[in-house]
Amino acid sequence: MMSDDWRYSENRMKLRQQCLSILLNKYGRTKIEEESYSTQDIYECVDTWVSQGNQLSNGIVSYFDTYFNHENKKSN
Repeated sequence: MMSDDWRYSENRMKLRQQCLSILLNKYGRTKIEEESYSTQDIYECVDTWVSQGNQLSNGIVSYFDTYFNHENKKSN
């Protein structure tokens, strides 16, 4: 059964996959183990990014750093 929700269309699911890949590659396992943020932060960031209507992955790293990276929040 397919959902009619645009956030879960085939294109949006591909965008989610791209964004997850970008963030997980940038903030790999080492940083996650240092607990500066969690994988939940990454998944929530991607969900918010896609749900806001973004159609490209460009800017996802800056968005994550601004709104989800607790390490950056501590230094501000």
